[in-house]
Amino acid sequence: MQTYSVREITRYIRDLFEVDEILHDIWVRGEVSNLTKARSGHWYFTVKDSDAQLRCVMFRGAARGVRADVQAGAEILVHGRVGVYEARGEYQLYADQIQAVGVLGDLHLRFEALKAKLDAEGLFDPGRKRQIPAFPARIGVVTSSTAAAWHDIQNVLQRRFPLAEVVLSPTLVQGAEAPARIVQALRRLNRGSAVDVIILARGGGSLEDLWCFNDEAVARAVAASRIPVISGVGHEIDFTIVDFVSDLRAPTPTAAAELATPNRDDLLLDIDRLRDSLAASAGDAVNERERDLSRLRSALRFTTPLKAVQLARRRVEEKREQLARTQRLQLQQRRERLLHAAKALEAANPSHILARGYALVRDDAGVVIRRAAQVSKNQRLNVQLAKDQLSVRVDD
Repeated sequence: MQTYSVREITRYIRDLFEVDEILHDIWVRGEVSNLTKARSGHWYFTVKDSDAQLRCVMFRGAARGVRADVQAGAEILVHGRVGVYEARGEYQLYADQIQAVGVLGDLHLRFEALKAKLDAEGLFDPGRKRQIPAFPARIGVVTSSTAAAWHDIQNVLQRRFPLAEVVLSPTLVQGAEAPARIVQALRRLNRGSAVDVIILARGGGSLEDLWCFNDEAVARAVAASRIPVISGVGHEIDFTIVDFVSDLRAPTPTAAAELATPNRDDLLLDIDRLRDSLAASAGDAVNERERDLSRLRSALRFTTPLKAVQLARRRVEEKREQLARTQRLQLQQRRERLLHAAKALEAANPSHILARGYALVRDDAGVVIRRAAQVSKNQRLNVQLAKDQLSVRVDD
């Protein structure tokens, strides 16, 4: 009797799987269950029908390319090869592609088509997204008035920032009529309410439940809003078209309320820090002024008003003496110039010149005769001597 080890028989079965052409390239249709998305990026799940189930593994590289909405209960088409996992002696499908089928598959295709269309138009462009105001005075909320999300949002806003006024623009958030109602609710806030930011919210649900937030009209209404919009639809793993169009996406309605407001406790801490900083700055300023005052008091002991007056008097006396010296010098200079001028004038006195034997000759009109050509024969002239005058007649 021939016997085989477990390893040998397992490898034999593995070889049979690997040479089978059908198992090497196969599409399998089934319902997803036991889905686990590991931190490593690998997916582990089972596809099943009413009679059997097949374990599947999809490694990280292939999982990144999956566009279908793979979740528990979804019907999918999965492609890959069937092989043996020797360590456990199990066969499983090594998946490399997944496609949605049925209603979910159709919705996913419509989702991707609209997403591509709006992205091409630039509605997802980060450059068109606006900043959320840091301290909103009025916050608009678009959701159902009976939804748990509305109550959660109110609680968060009241706890974090009770100064803000909350304005509800009620709407349906599920069903065929919901898209038109959501558009109307957004327009109401844009038209009539002076709100600073809008929260568009709904709690979690299936893809069908959240489908109104994948509506083109709703997406365009969000894009056209003149008021910044925060989307908080579903859970963290849920993504809708409005998440891409809105100015800010929050993973949940509660998170949207948190992103829309500052935290009162944080603000109070900031106020306390600022108060302490202001008190410290004021204390430092007072201490510096006190030191300045002390220095001035010390300086004042050596600089009294009497000393200042005495110093001013000395300066006045110095200026007076300086002015007197200047005046005396100027007066002496003027006297000397006057004496010199008097001597020059005395030396030029005509009487002195006449006393030395000179004479001054004038005609009858008093004109001084300087040349012989000025007179004629028999003309009478007056001759001024030093002490007397003569009257003469010209003979030649």
